[in-house]
Amino acid sequence: ARDTMPEYYDSDEVEDEDRVDAEPEPESPATPLTVPKSTSAAVTAKAIARTRRNVHIHRLYVRHEHDACLALIEEVLAEFDGLCEYPIYVKALVQRRRGRIQESLQLFQAATALNPHNVQNLKQVGRSLYLLGKHKAAVEVYEEAEKMAAEARGDDGGHEDWEIYHQKGLCYARSKQFGAAAECFMRANAVSRHEVTYEQLGRVYQAQENWEAAIATYLEALESSPDSPDILATLGLLYLRLGETYRAFEYLDQALSRDPGNPRVILAAGSIIQDHDDVDVALVKYRVAAAKEPNSAQLWNNVGMCFFGKNRFVAAIACLKKALYLDPFEWIISYNLGLAHLKTQQHASAFHFLSGCVKRKPDFAAAYAFLAVALAKLDDVENAKQAYARAIRLDPGDHLTRLNAAITLFNAGDFEGAKEMFEAHDQLWGALDEDGKVDAGEDVEEQRRALRDALYGS
Repeated sequence: ARDTMPEYYDSDEVEDEDRVDAEPEPESPATPLTVPKSTSAAVTAKAIARTRRNVHIHRLYVRHEHDACLALIEEVLAEFDGLCEYPIYVKALVQRRRGRIQESLQLFQAATALNPHNVQNLKQVGRSLYLLGKHKAAVEVYEEAEKMAAEARGDDGGHEDWEIYHQKGLCYARSKQFGAAAECFMRANAVSRHEVTYEQLGRVYQAQENWEAAIATYLEALESSPDSPDILATLGLLYLRLGETYRAFEYLDQALSRDPGNPRVILAAGSIIQDHDDVDVALVKYRVAAAKEPNSAQLWNNVGMCFFGKNRFVAAIACLKKALYLDPFEWIISYNLGLAHLKTQQHASAFHFLSGCVKRKPDFAAAYAFLAVALAKLDDVENAKQAYARAIRLDPGDHLTRLNAAITLFNAGDFEGAKEMFEAHDQLWGALDEDGKVDAGEDVEEQRRALRDALYGS
């Protein structure tokens, strides 16, 4: 059991902090004011003095010389009593890069107070609110920025701002309002196509488990970004999740040809190879991926299951525990640890990990089935019966669960219940084709014969 598709995340969000817009020109008053020439000249000179170091501030920022940039900003703000929009704006960007999100929010709000008609200031206020987890407030700010941008465009001017819709989509996605998020991302793409927006839209569909829509989104993204290794890799992973191994490998191969060192693609390719029981080749792939991304929980989970397939259970448990340390809320790692401990007859540990799995994934029938096995081994027959019943309700067509339940009932002395469960298993077994019976393994055949002989006589 392996996991290669994470839930919704937004690690590839739009980062616009390296793009520093020039300070807008001061607006002309509607009615010219009559002022003495000397006063007018003084005002103009002061305005020039206030903005003359903006270019230097910009250069220091984009060269990532942040300490020198902040020193110059403080000098300018001290000289002009803090009434300089652009230096405040850049200072907020620097503080946000350093993780001081709350301080950056206050600075962007100060810049907005100095120039309330600058849409860029409002967008950055929304961004800081988003990073603080205040998604509803961020949406309200972006909606205000949207109205302001529409007023600035007028009836005939310019294009809509795709970034506002994109950032609103991120806020809605984080708030689990996936319908509104998808609408915003589609609106953003209608304004201007961007790879990052397609990726976020696809993730929204994945979070909704709408795999067909996600695939259609990424295929559309390939039309504008045909050489994107990330999109190709994601398509490969989606097809892998849907069981279309050939198409999955086709896209993953294209992604590897464009980015041979991409650990995400290597991990997915290794997963396909592992599915075909070629664990040694898969381990070679994972070794390459581990050098690039040593703290990947999915990587260590897959490595652990490779060792499990080679019957090296101590190594398997060590790798799986490292995976669980890296991602303690990933249910499939707990499930695999439960299987490994069952195999080594550490039934109390198996119960611990399988219990954690069913708490995080309550609709996974196999976890309940193996939890029942662990409980039976611990002589807790009543709870084992309940776990078997839950597994059967979730997956009525699993013949192996019914066989294990029959064995547990027989060992507990409930021969009538064992016969009833075995007959239900036998009906499901008879409905399997020859390939299905071969896939079940020789152990199942042996257990069937032994239980039949015990129940009905040889």
